[in-house]
Parts: sequence; structure tokens; C-alpha cells
Amino acid sequence: MSSPKEIKKITTHTLQQMKTQGARISMITAYDYSFARLFDAAGIDVILVGDSASNVMAGHETTLPITLDQMIYHAQCVVRGVDRCLVVVDLPFGSYQSNPDIAVASAIRIMKEAGGHSVKLEGGEEVIDSIKRIVAAGIPVMGHLGLTPQSIYQFGTYTVRAKEEAEAEKLTRDALLLQEAGCFALVLEKIPAQLAKKVSLQLQIPTIGIGAGGDCNGQVLVMHDMLGINNAFKPRFLRQYLDLETQVTGAVQQYIRDVKSRDFPNQQESY
Repeated sequence: MSSPKEIKKITTHTLQQMKTQGARISMITAYDYSFARLFDAAGIDVILVGDSASNVMAGHETTLPITLDQMIYHAQCVVRGVDRCLVVVDLPFGSYQSNPDIAVASAIRIMKEAGGHSVKLEGGEEVIDSIKRIVAAGIPVMGHLGLTPQSIYQFGTYTVRAKEEAEAEKLTRDALLLQEAGCFALVLEKIPAQLAKKVSLQLQIPTIGIGAGGDCNGQVLVMHDMLGINNAFKPRFLRQYLDLETQVTGAVQQYIRDVKSRDFPNQQESY
């Protein structure tokens, strides 16, 4: 009897190899067991348990309200559905900004209680000390520059970042600082494609783009956006692969009609 084929897991080292070899990295968000299982089986490289759960799962206007406990819950669900891909978990707003001790404690909780493989946090030079402490604790860290949604009230808008020279230079400096601090990868969100290309070429670690052009080492999308679960959100960078809002609405409406007309359940669907 042949033994089951060993599943080759994606690790931070795998992502580094992919950058070296010129292979693109696929990344998508997930927040529960069922979708994580589907995405993992489909062959996705990385699942991000994003603080976007605050928007798409809880209905908040911003990512700010979601708590560390809630992120751990979502991460626990995702980890149970994964056999192969790397799971990255967002550190939510308030769980790392105040000081490095709190940042390390938050990251440790995610690793111990959720079984996450790594954490992601937003910001550059201002969070370097926290990143260094988390990395020193043996926890892989993914950085995030450009449009950082946790800072939306500071920015005041979700528009493209780093279009001006000064901000572009700061982003480039921050990217190098994050690499030096030990980040294994970096998300670049909603910045000019040429800047993303320049940063990606300068860095030894992989870059994952969202609204940052095609020259990053990988791409990430929010699952609700790319599956068309919320058709009201259609930014320029989004490619929608399904129209689930329309399909689900139609299916539920048909179910309602079948129930009310006594078509469902029929004889074959009864015991």
C-alpha cells in the first residue's frame, strides 16, 4: 500500500526562492475554515487573515474596530482549513503601535492561540522597533507600506499614495528599513506602478502588490472583491473573477419561490 503523497508546505523560505527564481506569488484573504480549505486546495501560495474582516465580515466602515481577540478567532478558523499554504495574520489597530512590548505580546498570542505562521503590520520607520522585537522572538513578519488602511483618519482618503517625490522617497527608505529589520516580505498597496517596480528591484525580499502594478513579486486581493460578493466596490486595481452577489441573490430568490410554491422539497427530496 502506497503512503499518501507528502504535501509540500509553503514557507517564508519558499517565497524567497520564488522571488529568486522569478516565480509570481499568489495571495488572497480568507476569514473562515470553508473558504480557506477551498483556496488552499486550489493551490494559493499565501492566505492573509486580513483586518479587512472588520469591513467584509463585521460590516464596519474601517479596519480600526476589529480586536486582537476577533483576529485570533478568524485566524483559528483559517488555519484549520489549510494543509499547504502560508498563513499570514494581520495585527489589528492598537495591538502594536503603542510600544514594542505590546507588539511582541500581540504577535505571540496570534502564533500560540491561532497557530498562524506569521504576522503582518502596517508602517515604516515608526514601527521598526516593534518589528525587530517580534522577529527577535522568532516570529516572521510581513511589512505593509503605501496605503495603510489603519491610518485612514490620518490620510483622510483611500487615494493612491506616494505620488509626490517626498513620500515616494520615504516609502523607498522605509522598505529598505523593513528589510533590514528582518521582514520576510512586504505588501505595497495602491502606489504608482513605477515606484513599486523600483522598490521591488531594490529589495532582496519579495513584494506583494495590491493596486501597485504588475512588477511586484506577487499579488493579493480581498476574496470578497475578486469573487464579486460586494459589487458596490470596484476599484481600478480589482479584477473580478466571479459575480457571486448576483448568483447568490438569484439562487436564494429561486429557493424562496420553490418553498412558497411547495415545489421544494419534492418526493425525491423527502424520506
